[in-house]
Amino acid sequence: MTEATNKSAPPSGTRAQEDYLEQIYNLIEEKGYARVVDVARNLGIAQASVTNMIQRLDADGLVIYEKYRGVVLSEDGTKIAKAIIRRHESLATFLRLFDLDETTIYEDVEGMEHHISPATLSAFQALTEELTRQPALLQRVRQNMAERG
Repeated sequence: MTEATNKSAPPSGTRAQEDYLEQIYNLIEEKGYARVVDVARNLGIAQASVTNMIQRLDADGLVIYEKYRGVVLSEDGTKIAKAIIRRHESLATFLRLFDLDETTIYEDVEGMEHHISPATLSAFQALTEELTRQPALLQRVRQNMAERG
């Protein structure tokens, strides 16, 4: 594996774990704290299910959970959450180049972000950089897309 590919490696863990860590990180950034009720509401999942997963994440050393007080990310949990968010943002930035609507981008990124390999993510990132540096090429690609309907 190349160094560039390794830097882009997706975090290990299940899709559900990644969703929880990302959600906890975003809540802490937005509100300064994360509570089970907030995670449950944002993910559309029952509080009991969220509590079970958070207890597992706590046992894995990814969060620190105190019943009735809330959840914070451990150092490892923070690293994983930041990597998930970088991966999410890389994919969204790539798709925005093609003037797709935000709903489509969100749904597509949610589908791709947990399944993309480090090598493919690196390819997306390199292509994003090239298309950004070459507006004429980006315009030709957009035109080609428009012609395909």
